[in-house]
Amino acid sequence: MPKVVVIGAGIVGTSLADELTARGWTDVTVVDRGPLFATGGSTSHAPGLVFQTNPSKTMTAFAKYTVEKFNALDHPDGWAFNPVGGLEVATTPERLADLHRKAGWAQSWGIEGHLLTPAECVRLHPLIDPGRILGGFHTPADGLAKALRAAEAQARRAEARGATLRPHTEVLGILDNGHRVTGVRTADGVIDADVVVCAAGFWGAQFAKEVGLVLPLVPMAHQYARTGQIPDLVGRNTELTEAGLPILRHQDQDLYFREHVDRLGIGSYSHKPMPVDMTTLLADTAGEPMPSMMPFTEEDFAPAWRAAAELLPALGDSKVEEAFNGIFSFTPDGFSIMGEHRELPGFWVAEAVWVTHSAGVARATAEWIVDGAPSVDTHECDLYRFEDIARSPEFVMQTSSQAFVEVYDVVHPHQYRTALRGLRTSPFHGRQAALGAYFYEGGGWERPAWYESNAALAQRLFEDGLAVPDRDEWATRFWSPISIAEAHWTRAHVAMFDMTPLTRYEVSGPGAAAFLQQMTTNNVDKSVGSVTYTLLLDETGGIRSDLTVARLAPDTFQVGANSPMDFDWLSRRRPADVTLRDITGGTCCLGVWGPDARDVIAPLCPDDVSNDGFRYFRAMHTYLGAIPVTMMRVSYVGELGWEIYASAEYGCALWDLISAAGEPFGIVPAGRIAFNSLRIEKGYRSWGTDMTAEHRPAAAGLDFAVRMSKDTDFVGKAALQQAPDPDKVLRSIVFDDPAAVVLGKEPVSVAGRCVGYVTSAGFSTTIGRTIAYAWLPATVTVGDVVTVAYRGATYRAVVHAEPVVDPEMSRIKR
Repeated sequence: MPKVVVIGAGIVGTSLADELTARGWTDVTVVDRGPLFATGGSTSHAPGLVFQTNPSKTMTAFAKYTVEKFNALDHPDGWAFNPVGGLEVATTPERLADLHRKAGWAQSWGIEGHLLTPAECVRLHPLIDPGRILGGFHTPADGLAKALRAAEAQARRAEARGATLRPHTEVLGILDNGHRVTGVRTADGVIDADVVVCAAGFWGAQFAKEVGLVLPLVPMAHQYARTGQIPDLVGRNTELTEAGLPILRHQDQDLYFREHVDRLGIGSYSHKPMPVDMTTLLADTAGEPMPSMMPFTEEDFAPAWRAAAELLPALGDSKVEEAFNGIFSFTPDGFSIMGEHRELPGFWVAEAVWVTHSAGVARATAEWIVDGAPSVDTHECDLYRFEDIARSPEFVMQTSSQAFVEVYDVVHPHQYRTALRGLRTSPFHGRQAALGAYFYEGGGWERPAWYESNAALAQRLFEDGLAVPDRDEWATRFWSPISIAEAHWTRAHVAMFDMTPLTRYEVSGPGAAAFLQQMTTNNVDKSVGSVTYTLLLDETGGIRSDLTVARLAPDTFQVGANSPMDFDWLSRRRPADVTLRDITGGTCCLGVWGPDARDVIAPLCPDDVSNDGFRYFRAMHTYLGAIPVTMMRVSYVGELGWEIYASAEYGCALWDLISAAGEPFGIVPAGRIAFNSLRIEKGYRSWGTDMTAEHRPAAAGLDFAVRMSKDTDFVGKAALQQAPDPDKVLRSIVFDDPAAVVLGKEPVSVAGRCVGYVTSAGFSTTIGRTIAYAWLPATVTVGDVVTVAYRGATYRAVVHAEPVVDPEMSRIKR
């Protein structure tokens, strides 16, 4: 039986011990530098709020499991979870609209929730001044976790199965044999281990450094205060029940409230970020009850107290009686950090986890360790999701500080950070900026969303009758109608798209073909010049990524991938006779697509680019003018054309060459919004948005990329052979109303019952309607009517056959 050491006896470590031992791995030792169970970490002072609804389906699933598990825990001192419910109130129209959006997330992810009037909010929480609020959102199953009781109850259950808990045992080092972890060194000696899991909370980043691992997290201080006795609460609760009113969140002022018998606890995120210097932490907290509790900075709390008293007039006769600045971990994107160290197998992390998600993260980590894959998609929390820049101290500090500031903000899905922009730019960036590009950011790359240089073209097209949807104010943020003109022009003439941020790997060596055959679902061992769309699956058959694999030489392949997680997945399994290199930064790419694309490219190229001379899904080394390029006849927008790759030093020359050659045909640069709408028209999926490891190919409509007949026993093949027919499938839906717009994650209903959710959407210039992808029951078929809830509105849509535009593929293959 494998030996496991878990570092940290807080809520994550104890939950993990419980989950591991429940799966039969009973040789588990949990160590902590502090006492049990108030170890001195974040768990020891956590206010225990568990709100399940989150824009992330994964984080909601983690919280939902935490509620289910904690509700069933027994502790001799009383409850581990008190389902008092959650109540969020709006004091501004913007927040009220956002509560409608949040109610949509709750529906999508299967959480009971109700939008309330001010009077209904006051009936639930009588301390609220009804004149201060416009409405609220109530989630009855949310509640308070007694973190220390939950930790102890799970730890005792793990002990009963054979686990050992060792308090006052500080880990001084991680041991390995040069190939994998072998144990931990403590002041009391060595504890052997086949698996070591770092669940040390805000100390985790220091442990990780010892084994050469960067954990992008920042310990931040967050203010929490308890009032004196409040007369309106006297007699409502006993010491045993402690709380009966819903947890209250006043997010417009970055506040939350919970009862402590006849007092209120008030948490505030309204102060400036307070990153903690771990090198001086023990000195800074000397005299405090524990190292995770910093001295209270009263001046930072003064505005929060005024705002709290305005919402809850009963606070007017009270004051703060005890308070502290408690330490929690924040990450650049707000997600937890989970996974196994690539260079030191057996060393795992489960970090930046709040009580809210603790049991869910622990279960997923245990499944990952024991079974090889978690039962829920965890890509948002993956240890290797971060680009290189995102692991730099400056990036981690700035972005984690922004994450703190935005904890309760209304954040638009296309709202990108303002700090640390311009770090990754394609060679075309100067040309794009001169053309008035509005940039989105992704993976550190600056990505044009649309170009102001196309404004005159857009105006002309609109005057000629090109339809423009009447979008609401929320949907018009970080958007421009110019994008509709760019998409239309691509379909009608020709446009060029910057595809440089597409992640690219070179896979080479004598074993390259066999390696890719083993790792991917489709047959990639084809002739030189072939291009193949294929999938990476995990052992359960879930879609880890989708790839475009071009065979450029007998032993050399170029692989178009999605994220650093793909590099991690491939590099862990790479044999000695295969070289894997990330070539993204040294190359650039222009997508030139549209009916006139061949007329633009042919005069520049010495080789035959006719339909017969350069077939669809083929690649070729050639020249455009004097520039050496690799051209791939593929199209993610569903039009004739090529992805044209060159070494980065030729970037500006390539842009200028194609721009000049395309001038007689009216070529324009086009951005990401047009790109997205065009790919949705053509039924092309986006991994991480439309499908994840939670889904198998058949459900996602990607069976065509799986060759079960190929001889190679590829990863996930056995799981697919045993997989039942999917009960949910990804469908295209088309909205009736030309003005209907959705942005993703909205609930989809049939006959008034929520049955699924939207993944992504775009306005189709070809049909003059918004098209969306949605996960729906397999029983919902083409022609069926569905409704979609969007921020208080309800739109009717019809399930449509795919692709919605050009199902014959006549536009691409000509």
